[in-house]
Amino acid sequence: MKGKGILFLALFMLIMGGGCAEFRSVEREELPAEQTALIAEHTDLYREVAEASPFIRSVDGYADIWIKTPKQQHRVFSNIRISRGHETRMIVSAGLLGWPVADIFFGRDSLYVHNIVNNRLFIGSNNDQNLEKILGVNSGYRLLSEALLGLVNITEPAGAIRSVRKGSGKLLFTLESQNGSKEVVIDPSNRTLSTLLIKDRQGKTATEMHFSDFESCSIEGRRVLVPKKIEMVLYNSVAEGSGEHQLVIVYDERVFNPLNLSLRFSMPKNARVVNLDEAAMLPWM
Repeated sequence: MKGKGILFLALFMLIMGGGCAEFRSVEREELPAEQTALIAEHTDLYREVAEASPFIRSVDGYADIWIKTPKQQHRVFSNIRISRGHETRMIVSAGLLGWPVADIFFGRDSLYVHNIVNNRLFIGSNNDQNLEKILGVNSGYRLLSEALLGLVNITEPAGAIRSVRKGSGKLLFTLESQNGSKEVVIDPSNRTLSTLLIKDRQGKTATEMHFSDFESCSIEGRRVLVPKKIEMVLYNSVAEGSGEHQLVIVYDERVFNPLNLSLRFSMPKNARVVNLDEAAMLPWM
């Protein structure tokens, strides 16, 4: 038994050591600052980018994910499967051995997390607090799933545009939103979204997103640019107070609109069931 304990400890240290290697943080660029007039060409550009390629309905891919909070940081590898606007499943591996450590299923209202290492099944509501417990970010499920997909649907109409600024070859649109405002940075040269800032009524940034390393994909006879690198920063953490909570996603490979996308979550056998709504932060990685 002592030998088994030492072996488990060695494997645990190997997994956690691999998870912290080559850690990436969010990279920021200077925002456009020169005021410019809103013209019809700008409005058409905004509408096109805000629509976020609606013909992309699902994705099945593999990505490295870096998670950083004021108290901890992790690097994991994950198979990400998304049915846009519906469910998401993440099968997470960690460390040099690439062993699966968690199977996560996001429904519209419910959330299941199978901690494979300890065979514990966490069941709870799909809400901001529980998302932060398992991923370190409290973005809300819709925004999180769109971030994982790399395509954020901006619902504000062109009539919500209040100003336009330019700089470094990009345009920044300031929008009036229901709960405050949004700043949308678009690259007109390739007609892509590069930055999204969501602000509260006091003008304080609550969520920050960056998209880069675009690759050209052919999907159902259409060419579209989709980011391989997605960065997300959230502030005003529910559980840990102030400080940045970062999520960096870099895809290695993926398939859009796959013919056979398995999102079915199989309930583990003999797992200890835990109420996620009542659990504390989960160091499951």
